[in-house]
Amino acid sequence: MSQYTEVFEKHYKEYCSQIAGIDFKYIEDTLGIKYDGTQVIVPFFNKEYIVSGNGILDSSGNRPEYMVCVIIAKYILLCPDQLHHDTEWVSFKDFKRISHFTNVNYFASDTERAIAKSFTGKLDELTKAGEELGGIHQDMHTSYDLAMQFSALPRISLLLLFNESDGEFPAQCSVLFQKHAELYLDPESLAMSGGFLARSLKSCLLRHP
Repeated sequence: MSQYTEVFEKHYKEYCSQIAGIDFKYIEDTLGIKYDGTQVIVPFFNKEYIVSGNGILDSSGNRPEYMVCVIIAKYILLCPDQLHHDTEWVSFKDFKRISHFTNVNYFASDTERAIAKSFTGKLDELTKAGEELGGIHQDMHTSYDLAMQFSALPRISLLLLFNESDGEFPAQCSVLFQKHAELYLDPESLAMSGGFLARSLKSCLLRHP
């Protein structure tokens, strides 16, 4: 086992230990998750995950990648005291608790620029990949070539805005969050959610070139 794997495993067990101490019935409504006795069902980007003090598993009974485990664990562990509903779309850099030198750069490179790079000249492919991930087309009354909303978690949605290159300007991508998202997740997990979206879209492209 590599050093990184050992660290990830340690953190994963710590998250599970903390989750084991939570009474799920008190957070079910606030987080919009389904409570089932000793476990909860948490949707994440169009897939359901089973979460308990024993672990985080997908519908096939397998542990998902570490990033997914962290985001889902943090969503449960950081449950706010009350339901928040401020659906105004804001950019990642507008969140109050982010580090502009670290998180913003990571989000821009691993989410927005990554999507623009992968799908330059491939608007139809991006549309199909987004639909495969459960994205819903949005009429934004703007000049964007594609506007699509994704449900990352029950209380956290992302809005992808994409303009194809036109010969004069390169392809541009922006990914926005609803303003209340920072009350449900820490900045690192929000950034990782954007990165997961970018990688999932690219995976769809590779499966259906």
